[in-house]
Amino acid sequence: MEEERKVNFGVSSREPLFAHETSVNFNPTQFILDFKCITPLTDVRTQTGPMISIKHDTILLDPYHTKQVYQLLSRVIEKYEKEFGKIEKPKALKEFEKKHKGKEKEASDKVKAPSYFG
Repeated sequence: MEEERKVNFGVSSREPLFAHETSVNFNPTQFILDFKCITPLTDVRTQTGPMISIKHDTILLDPYHTKQVYQLLSRVIEKYEKEFGKIEKPKALKEFEKKHKGKEKEASDKVKAPSYFG
């Protein structure tokens, strides 16, 4: 007769991270998703000026599981849009891009380096 075994486990979860910026990269064996939260902070008690706090969480996935996440997100977005309407770029962002459209040419002439600041 088999003895019944009980298994105890705990779940540790981290604080949620709001992502202002996300980057996705890959190499032959994995995809790297980097979710970043950039927050300017000002502390009136210091004389050194403002500080920028950068938090980020990186998720590494093998190619198969990355595709599974992609398919899951596609299904969830489809359900969301059926319930709440099509997801569109916010009006304020469209206006910002229109206002700064001419500056894109100037920036494209310069060498771009990876940056947490967009």
